[in-house]
Amino acid sequence: MAGNEKVVLREEEVGRALTRIAHEIVERNPGAVPAVVGIHRRGAFLGARLHAQLEDLLGADVPLGDLDIGFYRDDVASRPEAPVVHASHIDFDISRRTVVVVDDVLFTGRTARAAIEALFAYGRPQRVQLAVLADRGHRELPIRPDYVGKNLPTARSEHVRVRVRELDGIDEVAIAAGADPAPRVQAEVGA
Repeated sequence: MAGNEKVVLREEEVGRALTRIAHEIVERNPGAVPAVVGIHRRGAFLGARLHAQLEDLLGADVPLGDLDIGFYRDDVASRPEAPVVHASHIDFDISRRTVVVVDDVLFTGRTARAAIEALFAYGRPQRVQLAVLADRGHRELPIRPDYVGKNLPTARSEHVRVRVRELDGIDEVAIAAGADPAPRVQAEVGA
């Protein structure tokens, strides 16, 4: 953790947020087994955790996939760095199915829009729902999450950093003030 960060969700709170989201998904989709698709990178790890909880709650096999949206972003040509490419894995039919797209942070809405576009390359789902661990506001597109772990009022100049134990060795969400000393990574700050 950097010195200019304030941790707003610790490991236990991240776990509770994901559990609450899993229960809300079950409640809002009665009698259905939704598929879960996480957005690379951290959204894929959070999606895998939601997937496990949904299988326990539903007592059924829940399809799980992950999605790389790097080339579906509307700013791919204007970004100074080339997108880091991860393989997408959706090895089930998404047609006529509810698909819950999972991301770490919702900010401008551009990542969510890109994910929906990428998802439609695999078929036409009946319904797409969006689950995010943190919603920081400042939308540039009319995108609203269906499931939110925590709403974080932030200034546009602040940065939200989600850390997951699979990549970072710890589960936490922090807000950093001012200029970001680390290179901007889409999966780290959400977009």
